[in-house]
Amino acid sequence: MQRRSALVYLAAVPLTACGFKLRTSQALPYETMAISPENGGGVAADMVRYLGAAWRPMAPGRDGQVPDATLYILQELREKIVVALNASGQVREYELRLRVNYRLVTGRGEEVIPQAFIEQRRSISFNESAVLAKEAEESLLYRDMQSDVVQQLLRRLAALKTASAKVQ
Repeated sequence: MQRRSALVYLAAVPLTACGFKLRTSQALPYETMAISPENGGGVAADMVRYLGAAWRPMAPGRDGQVPDATLYILQELREKIVVALNASGQVREYELRLRVNYRLVTGRGEEVIPQAFIEQRRSISFNESAVLAKEAEESLLYRDMQSDVVQQLLRRLAALKTASAKVQ
């Protein structure tokens, strides 16, 4: 028994030495945030879900409080581009793209992040004998890309906090 626990300990030591740690939730620089458009695409909905209690509607509440910042999702564009054809001209591979344009403005109207974008790409093979399976795979890939975009947005917002802390 001691031998087994020693092996587990020895296996865990290199992981701590390399700086490995599980991903945790991001510490955002603003107490409250609004997302615009509120009923927009999937990225806006995922951001609202992630923010939870920190999310505020765009319109001021009963107490007249405006959110500390507003994340504007300006565009969420999904594309499906043909990448490869076979000898008879049938599609063999597509590239799926998700591009999200956004900007961040404080409650006082200061632009913290000017218009920027995040783009995700995935390749998907195509087989005309498995069309339904490929459609399901495509929707899963778009969902995965959307999740990656939300995580990147959260990391960029969290980086604002560390950047402002370094300045002060």
